[in-house]
Amino acid sequence: MFNDTSSALSLLATRRSGKPRDMVAPGPSDPELHAMLAIAARVPDHGKLAPWRFVIVGADQRGALADILTAAYRTSKPDVSDPELETVVQFAHQAPTLVVVLSSPQVPSKIPLWEQELSAGAACLQLLNAATAHGYVGGWLTGWASYDERVRDAFGTAAEKIAGFVFIGSPGRPLEERPRPDLAQVVSRWQV
Repeated sequence: MFNDTSSALSLLATRRSGKPRDMVAPGPSDPELHAMLAIAARVPDHGKLAPWRFVIVGADQRGALADILTAAYRTSKPDVSDPELETVVQFAHQAPTLVVVLSSPQVPSKIPLWEQELSAGAACLQLLNAATAHGYVGGWLTGWASYDERVRDAFGTAAEKIAGFVFIGSPGRPLEERPRPDLAQVVSRWQV
């Protein structure tokens, strides 16, 4: 139980994703990132399968990631323009810290694949919550790179999927609130 319930509730009520392209240094230290990943691993996990993995892409590896992304993008879109390629390269270099979260289901298993994939999504969100709790901002991106087999193969196997690229850093500008759903539109009581 939290000693300061109001702080925990405030964090959850105000957590906001940041745009990775706006994130600046400093990012989390190695011990902070390790603590964040330990928190991210504390998600619901039916069967205790840990059906996800975290791959840290170091700052010194961003150029190699840009090369992989560029080659994959060129293969899928041979007539790519220079501005499009610049966006692909920028994706690889944004934010001080990058964690690629892989959905890594245990198959065969009595636990349905869908539940295992939901657990991977929960790990992404919990990583964002942990980043916020540590005083950083996080952004969870997918996009074409998450669905490209060549990019996935750089991080995992054919049985895995990229659940997301989670970028973490310090906000380079104030975070803007986005419109949230009207609860009256998304919450109802079951009528029998």
